[in-house]
Amino acid sequence: MRSSVKLYAAVGYVGITLSGLAYACAPSVKTNASSGLLAGDAATRTYVPPGSYDEYYAFLSGGFSGQVTVYGLPSGRLFKQIPVFSQFPQTGYGYNEDTKAMLTTTFGQVPWDDSHHTEMSLTDGVPDGRWLFINGNNTPRIARIDLKKFETEEILQIPNAAGGHASPFATPDTKYVVSATRFSVPIPQTDVPIDSYKKNFKGTITFVRADQPGKMDVAFQIMMPGYDYDLGHAGKGPSDGWFFFTTYNSEEANTKLEVNASQADKDYIAAINYKQAEKCIADGKGKKFGGSYVHNYMNPATGIATSETKTGVTMLYPADCDGLVYYLPTPKSPHGVDIDPTGEYIVAGGKLATVIPVHSYTKMIKAIADKQFEKTIDGIPVLRYQAVIAGEVQKPGLGPLHTEFDGKGNAYTSMFISSEIVKWKLGTWQVLDRIPVYYSVGHLMIPGGDSKKPWGKYLVALDKITKDRYLPTGPEGSRSAQLIDISGDKMKMLLDFPTMGEPHYAQAVPASMLQPTSLKFQKLTDNHNPDVTTSEAAGGITRKGKRVDVKMIAIRSHFAPDNLEGIELGDTVYFHVTNIEQDWNIAHGFAVFGANTSGVTLPPGETRTLRWVPQATGIYPFYCTDFCSALHQEMQGYVRVSAPEMHVPLSANISKIAQTQNGRMPAERGQHGERGEHGEHR
Repeated sequence: MRSSVKLYAAVGYVGITLSGLAYACAPSVKTNASSGLLAGDAATRTYVPPGSYDEYYAFLSGGFSGQVTVYGLPSGRLFKQIPVFSQFPQTGYGYNEDTKAMLTTTFGQVPWDDSHHTEMSLTDGVPDGRWLFINGNNTPRIARIDLKKFETEEILQIPNAAGGHASPFATPDTKYVVSATRFSVPIPQTDVPIDSYKKNFKGTITFVRADQPGKMDVAFQIMMPGYDYDLGHAGKGPSDGWFFFTTYNSEEANTKLEVNASQADKDYIAAINYKQAEKCIADGKGKKFGGSYVHNYMNPATGIATSETKTGVTMLYPADCDGLVYYLPTPKSPHGVDIDPTGEYIVAGGKLATVIPVHSYTKMIKAIADKQFEKTIDGIPVLRYQAVIAGEVQKPGLGPLHTEFDGKGNAYTSMFISSEIVKWKLGTWQVLDRIPVYYSVGHLMIPGGDSKKPWGKYLVALDKITKDRYLPTGPEGSRSAQLIDISGDKMKMLLDFPTMGEPHYAQAVPASMLQPTSLKFQKLTDNHNPDVTTSEAAGGITRKGKRVDVKMIAIRSHFAPDNLEGIELGDTVYFHVTNIEQDWNIAHGFAVFGANTSGVTLPPGETRTLRWVPQATGIYPFYCTDFCSALHQEMQGYVRVSAPEMHVPLSANISKIAQTQNGRMPAERGQHGERGEHGEHR
């Protein structure tokens, strides 16, 4: 079997490979609709006139940028980068005092990570537009993004894990998001010979409670054999209550994995009955286990992030919990695992396989009942392949990775090696259509295509190694996303557009789901930052030892106060700047000469704090960095830094007009003129 598979892979698809690469390497755009490239009406299908909106929001992982990028579909216009796991100069995320804590881990501040998979929150298996989750891969973490503000509000580190790749896929009710380890390691970590891999290395699967903002936490972990866990998806409908993960390296090799982890004809899909896990924990079968991790949370009322270090988890072992985990044999080195909208079919992407294997949930349950086991691994029964397989898609192409669905009974699979998208029929397993992409496609995305309710109009191919698609930019060029019309029988290429980083997964929802609730500005009455300044008259400067706090407002087109004196060499200065604009998209910035960052940016109604340690006496100008009005250039001021022996009085000028100006806060709210206890964490 092994030799026949290799021969098939090596020879049987040479024709397809060459055909696919011929498309892939074509440097020019075809106009013949039958070619599958640009159809004659492609431009009009993707054109969004000035003043009009796109149909969909698309959220692409930023890959090695560590962020999320937001695009409009069908135009491919870039709307925003949402900072998540990396510092982001455009907004000051990770630089200013309010957001630094978001990047805290048990390894210290990690200012740059690798983001992979986006996941929309779900209600009854359908995207609901509340939150977007994404994982940090290198330092295993899961982040929650609030889709009213398009800002990261929570990050949870995953303990007892290395490489959180199969993450953060959600259950149909978003009770849990999960994370499985790509790299098995000794758990708990310890110093052992690497060649003791089979004896000492393990993997973990982590279920994170995720349905309450600000309270994400590890619910439980499952100790698994020392394979590599690649991707996952929750069941739905009849398979709700189960979670499915692909694994490779069931050989448990620890060197030259491209050869030694490709020996077995079949690896596995791990089927996890998480309802059974909950029952076993309730029955006291979970064990207390160590592991430290950090929870970071951005308080939406104050705009200040805090970090909490936690210790210990509840660990389940499959041998202690009957019915918790089963392995489904799956050829060969499977990558993606995707569940169709009905919840019946479990589609694997065996990246070295010659077929696309599709398992049946119904058959899996029957095989479990009939004990159709071929062996047991660490307490995990391995079901017989023929007992669970629903069908195999024959000759789909080379390198199947990921599958999404259009809700009309059709599946679409990305083919990494032959660089194409293949459409096939659920139930008959018949290939219906194929279209080349440019090229080496990884993930693909249909809006809602991994849910119970796909919006099956468009498909986005997320290409890995784009060449010759755009003007060259030196040795490293942009990656490409390609928009494909899947509304008819035949796929049609509509558009391609450059992407940030190397995008992995993506999610998209109709714009009508998010647009009406998108926050225009934060009301000052809702700003509970302890350093908020709500009127010009409320600004000022205070000293406590060598610490100086400056509270100021920003409004078109000035700062108040705008001249500061009495700061001494050796002081640490905290500028607490509040943008008191109550108008959509009127942002300001603040930067001071001599600081080691550009400064802070200020969405309307929010407060940000910049820490500055002057290095020499003198006069230091500060200014607004975000062009905000015709008199933007006049929006500036000065800081005087003096030698301590000069005894310059501390002062912050507020104009007489400003001193009599009414506050912008309701009278009953009062002013926040004094620092609260929350300020002490800075």
